[in-house]
Amino acid sequence: MLGLILGIILAYLAGSFPTGLVVGKLFFGKDPRQQGSKATGATNIFRVFGAKAAIPVALVDVGKGALAVFLAAWVGRNAALPREALQVAGAVAAMVGHVFPVFAGFRGGKGVATGAGALLMMAPVAAIFCALGFLLVVGLTGIISASSITAALILPIAIALGAQGSPPNPWLLGLGIAIAIFIVFTHRANMGRILRGEEKAFEQFRFLRRKKHD
Repeated sequence: MLGLILGIILAYLAGSFPTGLVVGKLFFGKDPRQQGSKATGATNIFRVFGAKAAIPVALVDVGKGALAVFLAAWVGRNAALPREALQVAGAVAAMVGHVFPVFAGFRGGKGVATGAGALLMMAPVAAIFCALGFLLVVGLTGIISASSITAALILPIAIALGAQGSPPNPWLLGLGIAIAIFIVFTHRANMGRILRGEEKAFEQFRFLRRKKHD
């Protein structure tokens, strides 16, 4: 039991590393939580500081999720639980850490990249379906939040339909449902803006839009 608790704590701390805040403060002398959507995730970092800052932030945040899953499973390996259960606990802890980071006043990002990192470790085939859904929506709309919500909602469906094997592993299915609920929750304000037609689109990401002819 002690290993399980320690693994969850370490996963939370890994998720809590405030990548976007560190990049903003270290290289730009600014707190990204004071600008744009006021989040520390890669989307707001892109909005505020550009792609050169957003790409490494996204990669590190993905890595946080993967590391958290590994730590939870390894540290808690002697607990009387399946490995998948330990991984799920680590994934959820990392996402909570990213959104409510202890190292940044409990004000972080939306948890998408960190969740993606955990998903790549646990359910890579389902992750491909999520990525395809993300790319389709962002290519059509340029709206990152809508694309993230779509990907999250695809996840439990893909797992339930056997993307990671049939019958689906109940722990993986639980993870899919948890991530979907969590991402919808962290994007609740975005959903309101989408419904009102106020959510900002990144036109440069709309690679599936029809080109206007002269």
